[in-house]
Amino acid sequence: MTDADAVRCWLVERTYTDRGLVDMTYATPDGSRAHRRQVSTAVMRQRGAETTAAVEVEAAELESVDDADTRERYAAEAERMRNRHDPGEEV
Repeated sequence: MTDADAVRCWLVERTYTDRGLVDMTYATPDGSRAHRRQVSTAVMRQRGAETTAAVEVEAAELESVDDADTRERYAAEAERMRNRHDPGEEV
């Protein structure tokens, strides 16, 4: 991935499943595109992996957010995260 291909996305949603997984959604500041990750909590502990306020995502890996209410919610949460946290800060 080159810097030109990277898009900064902010953590807008995180849920924990009963199967020991963490579902994270990172979205663009305007909420129009999102990237979802699912990671095992056990693997995160083993690797010392952190959930950061923002990540760089290859543009081709972003999905369109079609629902207007979801877009609005993602944009509001991305703005809140940007105002409260540095991109690499653990949240």
